[in-house]
This record gives sequence, structure tokens and C-alpha cells, in this order.
Amino acid sequence: MLGVAFGIAAVVGGMVGQGILRTPGIIAGSLSSPELILALWVAGGLLAAINCLAYIELATAIPCAGGTYDFVKRAFGPLAGVVTGWGAWLVLVTLQAFLGIVVAEFLGRLGILSDFHPSAVAVGVIVIFWALNWTSTRVAGDSQIAFSAFKGAALIALIVLLFAHPGAPAAQAGAGVSAPLGFAALAVAMRAVINTYNGWDEVVYFSEEMKAPERTIPRAILSGIAGVSLLYLLINIAFLHVLSPAQMAGSKLVAADAVNLVLGPTGELAITIFAVISVAAITNLATMKVARISFALGRAGQLPSKLGEVASTGIPRWALSVSCLLAICFAATGTYDTVVAMNIAVGIVIVIAVNLAALRLRRTEPNLKRPFRIPWFPLPPLVAIALNSALLVAMIYEDPMHSLAGLCALSVIALIYFVIGRRPRPQLA
Repeated sequence: MLGVAFGIAAVVGGMVGQGILRTPGIIAGSLSSPELILALWVAGGLLAAINCLAYIELATAIPCAGGTYDFVKRAFGPLAGVVTGWGAWLVLVTLQAFLGIVVAEFLGRLGILSDFHPSAVAVGVIVIFWALNWTSTRVAGDSQIAFSAFKGAALIALIVLLFAHPGAPAAQAGAGVSAPLGFAALAVAMRAVINTYNGWDEVVYFSEEMKAPERTIPRAILSGIAGVSLLYLLINIAFLHVLSPAQMAGSKLVAADAVNLVLGPTGELAITIFAVISVAAITNLATMKVARISFALGRAGQLPSKLGEVASTGIPRWALSVSCLLAICFAATGTYDTVVAMNIAVGIVIVIAVNLAALRLRRTEPNLKRPFRIPWFPLPPLVAIALNSALLVAMIYEDPMHSLAGLCALSVIALIYFVIGRRPRPQLA
């Protein structure tokens, strides 16, 4: 069984990755004002806190491995559940492939396996985490705790290191310069922030395996989001201490540029090593999570029933293996890139669906035992739905091709399930 330490590690491990090393440059390119940059990071943390309340209530009331699939299915029926579950599964499988490629690219920067194509290295990375997760839930969980502890300690060390620097004159000189703020620029910046905060919901997929989920899940999610939000705010203040927004905007890896000012050439090496371990941690967590959602779909008959089997070690090995095999196909063929871009809209739709499920179940199942109840209900779910709907519109406006493609993918899933579900079943003699 998994405890609160794993829960916090899952939240921190899911949220903190290579995004915080790269995203500040994207945001500074859209918002030249330091105050606006920091305000957007605060807004991202608040949005995550609002979004998570429905997840916590439903995960403590319906502690199932399917997570969002089980929540939406319980509220709206099998069709909505399958669309949500398959959508989440697609997001995770392509995320595995993407993360494997990112690990491969960072290893190449270190000169490790640089003679091999990144897709080939990515396949090897996915196989390694498949093997780690094949062993047992305890081994995979303990490794995630170790990964997340390292990431948290490394970010704190980075913050201290940058604040110890006297600060660059260029950073101070450019602090008051701001450019007109446009809707498209704000949409780009907010999408980058949301991507960097994503991952706080990872722990709900392990609620069936958690000790006392009614206590563990709220503590893990709320403390994890609070801690990571504080880290993100402090690290951006530290970046702005040594770099101007203009310098950050021209950087593909702001963290490396900032550390280089303090440590010289060894700074980029240190950041690259951190990035490898950080992204590897998210890859491990994604591998654990994708096995749970595909297991839940298999157990419910929405995927082959073999995927709903669990080994004596507590690992759904068939679900794990099939999902990893699909991720390997995406990584090897390079087709993950477009699908990952589609996933942003899909992820926002799933958050909206979960908040709608929380509202509906309060009405249809008022007596359902809810160890955690959303405070100030129904305001937080309504705010979450409104904010995420606005973000979805902004994403479609900023990137219509990929955003609408993601929504079309969900529609295709719904159509396929509707057609199959409407077929007459053969009568037994």
C-alpha cells in the first residue's frame, strides 16, 4: 500500500519537470513586465488549487484506479466515462513517448548515447521504466519518492544559489520595461504556465492503492500544490534577480543561462543533469499512471479484459506492457509530437468534465460518503468550469489546428463507442 510520502512525491514528481527550466523564457517572451510574469505564476497556482478540489472530493468518495474515468462515468454514464478514460489514456501514452524523447535529448547534451538517434534512446528509456514498474508497486513507489526528493532539493539549492548572486545590472535595468499586452500573448503565456503546473492530479489514479485515501489524498494534493507553487514563484523571482525579462525571452533554457552567470560553464552541466533526473522521474510516474488507467478500462470491459488483471506483486502487468508498447511506437515513429500538442485541449476538457461530475453527483447522490467536501460549494467547481472554458477558447484561438484536432479525437472516441454500444448483442441459445 502507498502512503502520504508517495502521494506528495506523485504530486511534486508530476508537476516539476523540464517545464520550469524552459517555460520562464516563453512567458518572458510574451510578458515583458516582471510583475506580470510573477502574477501569472501565482495565477497558475491558484487555478491548480481551484481545479483540484473536485478531484479530491471525488477521489476520496470514489477511490478507484480509473480516476477521472470512474468519476465521469459515475456522474454521466458509460459514454462520457469512456471518452474521458480513453482521452486520459491517449494523453498519457503520448506523454510517455514525449518524455522518453526529452530524456534522450538531455542525455545527448551530456554526450551519453549521442551517437544514437533520440527515438532509439527514447525506446530504451521507456523499456527501462517498464522493467522498473514490472517488479512491484513498492519498488516503483519508492523510486518515485527518491526522484521527487531529489528534484525538490535541487530546486531549493538553485534558488539559494541564484539569490546569493549580487544580481546582474542588466536584470535591474530592464525591470521596469513593459510592452503592450495582447490577448494572443497572454494565451501563449498562460498555456505555458498551465503545462508547467500540470501533473497535480497524478495521485488520484493510485487512490485504490493508498493507505487511508480519505486522509492521504487531500494532504498529498493540497500540500504538493502549495509547495510547488511556492517553489515556482521563488525560482522565477531568482531568475529575474540575475536576468532581465529580455534576456529570459531570448533563452530556450533560462535555468542554464542563470546558473552559468553564477557557476560559469559548469552551470549548464549541472542543469542538464537535473533535467535528466527530473524528466526521468515524470517518465516513471507516467508509466505507473498509464498502467492504472488502462487497467481500469480493461476491468470495466472498455479495453481487452486481459488488461484488467493484476499480478501478485500488485502491478497490472498486461496493462503496463500494452501501454508501454504503444508509447514505444509513438516514440520510434516520431508521431508523438503532433498528438502531444493536441493533448492540451483534451486535458482542459477532462478538468471541466471532472468539475461537472462533482456538481452532478452532489445532486444525484447526495448521500454518497464524501470524506472531503469542497469548501464553499458550488462556487469552486463553477469557477473552475468558467476559467477552464475560457482557457479552452483561448487555446483554440491561439492554436486552432491542434486544439480542434484534440476535440475531434474525443468526438471520434465517442462516435466509435456509441456505434459499438448500439449494436445488438447475439442472443444465447
